[in-house]
Amino acid sequence: MRTSRADEFLEFASARTGQLFRSACLLTSGDVHLAEDLTQETLGKMYALWGRVSRIGNPAAYAQTVLVRTFLSHQRRRSATERPLGELPEHTPDDGRDPLLRIALLDALAALPPKDRAVVVLRYWEDRSVEETADALHTSSAAVRTRSTRALGKLRQRLGGSIAEFAAR
Repeated sequence: MRTSRADEFLEFASARTGQLFRSACLLTSGDVHLAEDLTQETLGKMYALWGRVSRIGNPAAYAQTVLVRTFLSHQRRRSATERPLGELPEHTPDDGRDPLLRIALLDALAALPPKDRAVVVLRYWEDRSVEETADALHTSSAAVRTRSTRALGKLRQRLGGSIAEFAAR
């Protein structure tokens, strides 16, 4: 029985790691090292609870919730404000995407408070409903709507007024 649970978890982890990592990258404003750590920590927590989690109707959504909570917990720690000095730029192959757009969007996300950033990522990147987002963040639907409105306003202000211009690219 244990082998089948381990196999189920490995199958789940293999299928979801990429999506968890992409969400973590958005939450951390492009800090891939922290995103890797958050993804690893999320998968570790999921493995520890896999016997119970695998019976949940949507373990993938639960994993996203664990990721967001892990990110918010990390932001509360004092060490979350430490930044390394003298970073070397990472080399990524040119895949036709606009790197300036990516940098502008990540910088705009980084300017948001962690909870606002979590709301934006869950609502607009993960395409969750207001209620699902509220559930994941342990807050009310009204608070999610308020944070969404304020966060989008800050993003519009930071990106020069029109997010549609960036979305059209």
